[in-house]
Amino acid sequence: MKRVLILGCCGAGKSTFSRELARYTHLPIIHLDQHYFDPNWKEKNKSTWNQIVANLAQQEEWIMDGNYASSLNLRLPRADTIVYLDNGTISNIYRVIKRIIKYHGQERPDAASGCKERFDLEFLHYVLVFNWVRKPGIINTIYQYEAQKEIAVLRNNKEREDWLSLHCKAKR
Repeated sequence: MKRVLILGCCGAGKSTFSRELARYTHLPIIHLDQHYFDPNWKEKNKSTWNQIVANLAQQEEWIMDGNYASSLNLRLPRADTIVYLDNGTISNIYRVIKRIIKYHGQERPDAASGCKERFDLEFLHYVLVFNWVRKPGIINTIYQYEAQKEIAVLRNNKEREDWLSLHCKAKR
């Protein structure tokens, strides 16, 4: 396990899981949100973003968290392990709202510099429909790599803890 891709809806716990995994593996974490946004949540243009992702994916070791489905084609071939955090919609919404309240007006540790947490209805709508609109395509895409890569779909904290125990804690 040298290059681990962590996927899932906003609020699923990708950054938290990445930090936990890094504690055991000592792999460097790449939070894609830190690279995608310029200050004030300004998105990078597609060609710049693809070049950034391609460069990040070429690194020898990493834990990379973030969906950005348009760049999966650049990341999946390089990953040796893919973890999809499959929370229910209510859980994702709850965790996003909790995060907004906790960090409102501040920069989150896993967010881009100059991007302060804010209440954004369009973002909440994205989270609300993610499991119906985005998840099926992501799941179908990652399972195209089933023969070449380890894939884990983790649905709750117990499954996450069990996976970490099996893949990391026992090997310490």
